[in-house]
Amino acid sequence: MNRKGLVISRRGLIGGLGSTSALMLTGCGESQPPTYGNILRMGDNLTYAMQRTLLSSAALVREYDRSEITSMPATGTYDPARTDLGNHDPQGGRDYAVMRKGEFADWRLVVEGEVERPGSFSLADLGRMQRRTQITKHSCEEGWSAIAEWTGVPLRAVLEAVGMRPSARYVEFYTFDKIADSLDMIDALHPQTILAYGMNGRALPIGHGAPLRLRTERQIGYKSVKYLRRIVVTDRFNDLGNIKSGWAWYNGI
Repeated sequence: MNRKGLVISRRGLIGGLGSTSALMLTGCGESQPPTYGNILRMGDNLTYAMQRTLLSSAALVREYDRSEITSMPATGTYDPARTDLGNHDPQGGRDYAVMRKGEFADWRLVVEGEVERPGSFSLADLGRMQRRTQITKHSCEEGWSAIAEWTGVPLRAVLEAVGMRPSARYVEFYTFDKIADSLDMIDALHPQTILAYGMNGRALPIGHGAPLRLRTERQIGYKSVKYLRRIVVTDRFNDLGNIKSGWAWYNGI
């Protein structure tokens, strides 16, 4: 191919990708992750569109052997009850302290929103549902990574149990330390997206999000929020504070 043809082909490719991303962003519905006019956030939306367009939604991340498990630090909030350490939600911290004292016997995961049967689940309830164990790599936005074994219930099984409506497009997660985040339905329904109550063959430690945390293995570590207390299924995107604070909503790896 001559240079002129190569230039035309490249322009055609770039133009085609741009058109595809624009169609995807506008075609998914009227509510999309906002950019607030920030060029970096616009890049996030382009990355999201490209990955969703070009990569398989069913692709699995690598899973490892037990011999490859490494040590893993507990970062961010490592005990919501320690409000003296700068916990974002004093009331949530007090609620968490009470439930932890009772070994989470009174803890419930509330699931509501665009579902037919809103309800709540105890740890025992979740333990009786479909179980998945996976050994995966946690890739932190700070540059470190670690391999751990996670056991829990696929998020999909919980959403099916409450009767997710056809209008559902995003799943929001709320925690005891006031961290909140969301996933689109592609990641929410992915088989490796689980609500983990176990780590390395034991109950999930406090520092890693007990009694329940999200594991979304196809995104950067901070998307796997800890200390879950409520899930809301929605028909539109809501910025729960991350984008406005400068964090990327989509962090596919």
